[in-house]
Amino acid sequence: MTNGTATCHAETVANSRSGDSIITRVTRILESFDSTRVTQTPSGVARRTGLPVSSAHRLMNELADNGFLERDDQGGFRIGMRLWELTTRGSNALGLRQVAMPFMEEVQAGIREHTQLGVLEQDEVLFIERLSARQAGANITKIAGRLPLNASSSGLVLLAYAPPAYQERFLSSPLKRLSPETIVDPTELRKKLAEVRTRGYSFAPGYIESVSTGIAVPVSDGSGVIAALSVVMPRGNERESEVVARLKRAAAEIGQAASAVRFASH
Repeated sequence: MTNGTATCHAETVANSRSGDSIITRVTRILESFDSTRVTQTPSGVARRTGLPVSSAHRLMNELADNGFLERDDQGGFRIGMRLWELTTRGSNALGLRQVAMPFMEEVQAGIREHTQLGVLEQDEVLFIERLSARQAGANITKIAGRLPLNASSSGLVLLAYAPPAYQERFLSSPLKRLSPETIVDPTELRKKLAEVRTRGYSFAPGYIESVSTGIAVPVSDGSGVIAALSVVMPRGNERESEVVARLKRAAAEIGQAASAVRFASH
């Protein structure tokens, strides 16, 4: 190991009893913020991340000095605008969102219910856009929110079109239950995924909330499935054939637009 490499390694693990790198500790701090904890104190972050209070305080102040966190007048911290700025510059997900938005608006205008776009991220669905009408029914999904793959219509689509090795790894892990109707049995889930591939869409009544049904279709840019386009309908009033037709048409248009952007960027 060269002196430079040794110095770099020493800096990344400095002040960490566990040996975690600075990047790992910063990631834990940032991930501790969510929709229920928009503002946090260093002591609260320390409790949730297992970091020493002194380390949390020091790192959070450094993050604030660089714009990644923002301070408030009560000694709390919240996510800073610079994180949004940096992700907006080069995020593939946000580029996909921009391409998809006009077609999502058409779906939402026609159906007048929640319309969502989700991508596969670390064994979950990450929702990068959601459009809602004022009178739309129940839906727990939020932009930048996540749901288990087995518990949402979008997740079922993304899992159904994932490589077989990925599916088997996911199916061998514990499956999260969000409602009595969430599929948590691997054998049953395999049958459901086969059904999704055969039909070309997923239909998930009550998988998250008993009053709602999720319907999702794959979005492909020619290289493979890159996202899931879904709606959340009141259970018992799904208008399945109409909704699926609208979703498939919009998904095809999103895929074509995404493909054009992809080739233009090369």
